[in-house]
Amino acid sequence: MSAPTLRIEIRPNCSLTVPAARRFYLAACVPPMAIALWLSVRGFWPVLPFAGAELLLLGWALRASLERRFYLQRITLTEQEVAVESATRASQGRVVFPRHWARVKLRRPAARLHPSRLVIESHGHECELGSFLTEEERRGLALRLQRLIGRVNESPSWP
Repeated sequence: MSAPTLRIEIRPNCSLTVPAARRFYLAACVPPMAIALWLSVRGFWPVLPFAGAELLLLGWALRASLERRFYLQRITLTEQEVAVESATRASQGRVVFPRHWARVKLRRPAARLHPSRLVIESHGHECELGSFLTEEERRGLALRLQRLIGRVNESPSWP
């Protein structure tokens, strides 16, 4: 009989849908372009390229925001190992740590307003988890993983 496996999936909170983003972009583009066209007709034509560049930058930012919905981190715990799989639409990665030697650390931020960093490390390698989580969610995940993985040399009994 194989040992039970525990999986934890974490994803960013992406409440903006594609149709809502399209509606927002259209609503954000119409007034500036109307004003820029009105001004260009009156001789202020240099306004048009700047208005276009501003709207292109807004479109790029919305697209980058929507790409986050494809980001996923899956933490798989077995009796022997801790595996962390990170996936986006374009790439995937997997890091495996021996459970007995894995350490979960919540590192303090370098500056006062920066977020903390949650990492799993072992034998000089580390993997950051939940960079997109809120501080409270990151602390909760850290506590849960510390309870499940245990400290070095003292793996807790498996559920």
